[in-house]
Amino acid sequence: MKKIMMVALMAAATATAFAQSEVVKNAKKLFDKGQVEEAAQAVQSALNEGTPEDKATAWNIVSEAYYKKFADIQEIQLKEKVQPTGATVDEKTMHESIMKALEAAMKCDEFDAMPNDKGKVKPRFRQASQQKYQNGRLQCIAAGQWFYNQKDYTGAFNAFKLYVESGMSSMFEGVNLNDQYANEIAYFASLSAYQAKDYENVVKYAQIAAQDTAKAKDATEILVFAKKETMKTSQDTLEYIDMLKKAAQQFPQDQRYSAWIGDYYLNSGKTAELAEWADGEIAKNPDDKFGYVYKGEAARLQDKFDDAVECYKKAFELDPTYIAAAYQAGVTLNSKAIKLKDELSDKKTGMLTKVNADKVKAVLEEAKGYLEKVRELDPDHSQVNWVYALYQLYYNLGEKAKADELEKMLNQ
Repeated sequence: MKKIMMVALMAAATATAFAQSEVVKNAKKLFDKGQVEEAAQAVQSALNEGTPEDKATAWNIVSEAYYKKFADIQEIQLKEKVQPTGATVDEKTMHESIMKALEAAMKCDEFDAMPNDKGKVKPRFRQASQQKYQNGRLQCIAAGQWFYNQKDYTGAFNAFKLYVESGMSSMFEGVNLNDQYANEIAYFASLSAYQAKDYENVVKYAQIAAQDTAKAKDATEILVFAKKETMKTSQDTLEYIDMLKKAAQQFPQDQRYSAWIGDYYLNSGKTAELAEWADGEIAKNPDDKFGYVYKGEAARLQDKFDDAVECYKKAFELDPTYIAAAYQAGVTLNSKAIKLKDELSDKKTGMLTKVNADKVKAVLEEAKGYLEKVRELDPDHSQVNWVYALYQLYYNLGEKAKADELEKMLNQ
């Protein structure tokens, strides 16, 4: 009985192999007749069945079919650029076809590189694929750009990813691709993945991009963005801050990383951590304007107005165009004046003596000076909304004409 069963199984296997070979032969005939779509469809059942030779042949037919489809549309596109006739160019199909063609060629090579029934490896399609796709894979860059411009970020990622992965394919074994674009395209793959919220692939391809020192800065930036988007636990937060600190150290000229660290502590209400970090930044670089501003913010949150103002003044002294520092100096001085008025007012009448009123006025005048400087630097109040703060100062100082002018701006 066992012998009968074994014979039956062998017969079934032989019949299946024969059937798959026939599928491949029929598909090849269709392709030779120019019926590329029909050939690609007809061979589907043989892609993962039969011998490695049959599978390789089947995938090669698919590759050839999609490449022909790509080439036909590309020819129309080129002719339209030279002499427009109004012919329709299906760019989406063109880009999808070259991607499918390259993917199929890589799959073909996977089976083509397997030992045959005699245990020998004799690739039949590799050389032709190498010749075709050394330049053909460059079309994936064009495809990625097209999908990205269409805001199809998943499509863009797939195209850029295919360019990067194909360069590492065994299909190009023994070929010096001299791939000068690989790391840059890996960055674009990462960027597209970020837009598609595919954060796992953001990290994967940004790390590839970062291997090139020319793209390390851009790659680090997108890794930081991805980490910020995916923070869920306290450990994630610690890793995010650590990434920012390392990036700030690696790229000292890019002051955004320091600003993002400060913003994180500030927005999270971590005043003590903010003060400690700012002191560390100033210790490393006494001319760090961001360090002084964030130290000022920490002091302001603790109602230490004098300390805060001194920090803002120092930052503005270091950079006379630093509008945010001047603005914070102005509004903090205004807060100081309000607090001083409360402290100096008569507890029963709420009135100020002439001497105490002059003390309050002096602080308000100093605040006005900083906010008028902000107005000069930012007349359209596009960077900071100084209008109401300066209006309030003019009103409290009794400068009615100036207050009325700004009131009109407030009501616009």
